[in-house]
Parts: sequence; structure tokens; C-alpha cells
Amino acid sequence: MTAPIWNKAGVEIDAELMRFTAGEDVRLDRALFVHDIAASAAHARGLARIGLLDAGECAQLESGLAALAEAFASGAFVLDERFEDGHSAIEAWLTERLGDLGRKIHAGRSRNDQVLAALRLWLRAQLRQLQSRCVAIAELALARAQREGDLPMPGYTHLQRAMVSSTGLWWAALAESFIDNAELARQTLQWIDANPLGTASGYGVNLPLDRDGVAADLGFERLLVNPIAAQLSRGKYEWQALAALAQALGDVRRFAWDLSLFATAEFDFVALPNAFTTGSSLMPNKRNPDVVELLRASPSVVHGAMQELQSLSSLPPGYHRDMQAGKGPLLRAFAHGLDALAIAVRVFDAIAWKPERLRAAIDAGMYATDRAIELTLAGLPFREAYRQAADIAGDPVQRCPEDSLRARASPGAAADLGLERLHARLSPLKHAF
Repeated sequence: MTAPIWNKAGVEIDAELMRFTAGEDVRLDRALFVHDIAASAAHARGLARIGLLDAGECAQLESGLAALAEAFASGAFVLDERFEDGHSAIEAWLTERLGDLGRKIHAGRSRNDQVLAALRLWLRAQLRQLQSRCVAIAELALARAQREGDLPMPGYTHLQRAMVSSTGLWWAALAESFIDNAELARQTLQWIDANPLGTASGYGVNLPLDRDGVAADLGFERLLVNPIAAQLSRGKYEWQALAALAQALGDVRRFAWDLSLFATAEFDFVALPNAFTTGSSLMPNKRNPDVVELLRASPSVVHGAMQELQSLSSLPPGYHRDMQAGKGPLLRAFAHGLDALAIAVRVFDAIAWKPERLRAAIDAGMYATDRAIELTLAGLPFREAYRQAADIAGDPVQRCPEDSLRARASPGAAADLGLERLHARLSPLKHAF
């Protein structure tokens, strides 16, 4: 490992302790590296605007940072255990090529606000992806609701057959849930879109840094003004972003539960392509919906990361090295969660309903509520209508023919699924914030 950028001359470094304190930072920083480079370039331009760098020096630093980004993208530069972290790698690269000029890049900043800025830029990108994947699920669901709105299916409460529903209503529920999730991702992005760069180690720095200019350069909507508050935002903003991810995966889990049940021989409402199932290692007759079951499990990774971050955030104001331990859970949770949402789109697109099985699962007794409403509309008090409908539901001879009620009464078989309203909510979410 190269000498840490914080090391003072003549101080001996204990290799074992260095490995412990560095942890997995350098590996994790690969995900943040391009953002760290971008923030470093914006910082250099800010230093030039206050006269700490001249135009030529700023241009050389920008060129060096651009070359590093290109080398990293091509694989010519590898961020590995030679470096303590991504921040030291940037400074080492610039110093090796530009000498003393490379050593100027860190004026006015700390690794504390440097990592905050890189994390914040990375988190913005993750939330944009989250919004995009929620929109993709909602679009797919609306399209299928439009095509399959008239196919009846049983609706369940307490896992018992309750009322007549439809596949259109099921798809529209999926769509509206993910419109909500896309809106939450956008709102969370707007909330965290604040620049921490320029707050140094949490107490500012005695330089007239152009923080507003750097914020605009990096596309931030506003500043984190107070340097202590900037440090306190670490963990807090990440936890809220994870919460938005957890909400989307929670809806994936609930609809995956339906698919898990509907794919059983007992229900047999849907068919899943073989690509989304696996065989048993012992039983030749088995096909298991493993992909759907793993989608059900996907929120647990995010919930675990949220718990880790929450436990780390019980610290007093100011920076503490403890916060380094929150980086890994955050990166892992978003990698896993966004992958799960991409797979969910494919699963929802691939399912095929079995109309004959859906219709066969509906009996006339499931129209009892509709019959009660019909009697109420005819003038009977609802509680009396409820009693009569219950009696009829228990007597197959008196049951009301389902065709006489389906078009006018059952919500699940109604023509209006609210699709136009849902399209209107979805349309502005198709454009990234």
C-alpha cells in the first residue's frame, strides 16, 4: 500500500492496523470512483475561481482527472490494495503525473466531505435507476391491464375466496403501487440533492470557497449549508434512500407471493416459463418457482442494510470513523435491490394466465356482495339485503346468475379500471429528475 495521504514524515505505519482501518474501502470505492473524480474536477474549478489555482493549473488538473477516469473505465488503471481508498488514489495519480500541482488538489477539503460528495452523487444515480425501474414495472402493468381487463379471477381476503376480481384489476394494482414507488424515489432524490462539498471535516475551512458554484457545477439543487449538519446527513440521507428502495421491493414481495400461490397445482392460475423455474435435484417431476421466491426475499437485504446504518447513526455530531462501516451495506443493498427490480420486470412480463382455471375458480356465491348491493339499490336496507344475500349464497338453487351482475356490479369486472388516471400520474415520472 502506498503511504497514506494523511501520514506525517517519520511516522511508522503498522501494516496490520492499516489493513484493519482501511477495511474494504478501496474495493467499495470502485463504485464511487467516477463520482469522486467528477467532484475533484469541480473542486479544482472552484479553487481556480477564488484564485488558488491559475487557469493553466486548473486545466492540467482537469486533464489529469479526465485521463484517470478514462484509464479506470478501460481497465488500464485498477483501484486496488496499493491505495488506502479512492481519494488517495486520485491524489497519487495526479501527484505522480503533475508533481507539486497534484498536491494542490486537496486544498480546502477533507476526505470527510470528499466521500460525502461522492456518495451523494452516486446515490442520485441510484435513485434515478430506482425511479426508472419502478416506471418500467408500472408501464408493463398498465399495458397488460389494458389487454386483460375483462378476464375474471377470484379475489381473496384472509386467503379465502371473497369476491370476483379480474386480472385487469390485479395489473392496475401493480401499476398504481409502482407509480407510488416511482414518485417516492423522485421525492427522495429531490430531498437528498444537496451538496456537502466545501464543509471539510465538519467545521468548514478558512477559504472563501465558491460552494454555490461547485454545487451548480455538479448539478446539485442546493447546499448543505452548515458543516456540522453536512456530517450529520451521512447515514441519514442514505437510510432514507434505502427506505424508498425497500418500499418498492416490499411491493415486489407482495405480488411475488400471489405468483407463488397462483403457480401451485392447487391454484394453477398462471404458467411461468421454464427459464424462471428450476428443477429439483431429487424429484424429476418438480419445477420450482425459485426466481419468484428469491424476489420475495429481496427486501431482507435492504432491511438489513437499514438496520446497520441506523445503528451507526447513533453518534454525536461531527465525523466518526464508525460511518465507514455503512458504505458496504449501502452499496450491496442498492446493487441487489436494483437487480431484483430488473428481474421483476421480466417475471411480470413472462407470466401467462390460465383463463379456464380462473373462471372455474369462480362460483355464483362469490357474487353475494353484488347481490346485496343490488337489493340495496332496489330500496332494501343494507343489513337486510346483506342477510338475504348471505342466505342465497348458501343455497345453490337460489344463487343469482353471475352474468346478470358482472357488468353492472362487480368492481373486478367493471369496465373502468382507472387506467387513464394512472397513465396521467405515470407520464411525468418517465423523465429522470
